Amino acid sequence: MDVDKNRFYLRKDYSEAIFETGGTPVLLPLIPLKDFTRELMKNLDAVIISGSNSDVDPHLYGEEPHPKLASVMTRRDQTDLYLLESVFQKRKPLLAICFGIQILNVFLGGTLWQDVGSQVQGAVKHSQDSSDGYRSHSISIRSASLLHELAGVRQTHVNSYHHQAIHKVAGQLIPTAKASDGIVEAVELRDKEHFVLGLQWHPEVGWEKDKLSRQIFLRFVDVAKRSARRK
Repeated sequence: MDVDKNRFYLRKDYSEAIFETGGTPVLLPLIPLKDFTRELMKNLDAVIISGSNSDVDPHLYGEEPHPKLASVMTRRDQTDLYLLESVFQKRKPLLAICFGIQILNVFLGGTLWQDVGSQVQGAVKHSQDSSDGYRSHSISIRSASLLHELAGVRQTHVNSYHHQAIHKVAGQLIPTAKASDGIVEAVELRDKEHFVLGLQWHPEVGWEKDKLSRQIFLRFVDVAKRSARRK
């Protein structure tokens, strides 16, 4: 997003991953109006809250800005908060990626580490330099979780492009994967009847070759289609 030039953009990987796993991607503009998001939701089967090059406004979870807080885009925050409100009202399937898992957690009452590197003792590198989907650090997956079902293993490696992360987990969420330094890498809703999966990494990057990433999108699209048929 380039606010100064009034340009909003999204990596092509999101749309390609959805299309190639059987869905029809629709890109949403950033219009922070509740009526707008309500109208949008009438024609959407499911929602992805994507990554962002901005940070969640710390005032949304009652904190002052840390010295290493990056740019904040109020338009992005507010649009996503209205989308999340509609997602939960309509019980639409949700896949929340990177920035998405963070604002999901804040929406439900949780908090964030504003800068993992300076706030978490012994943190591994979560903001990797490689841009080609390199799986930079390991995660441990909770058994009997949706993520475990999709991965088929208790440990794997993921890419990592963030400097913020979940601190206090919202009460409605269960952490289902963590990095070796304790950073939450995935969450699911305690209400198993509502598909909500939050991921701190980017499954849309390298989804063509990564089995877990592909399984995530296949399941998400399948749940969206089944949810739409029940309307």
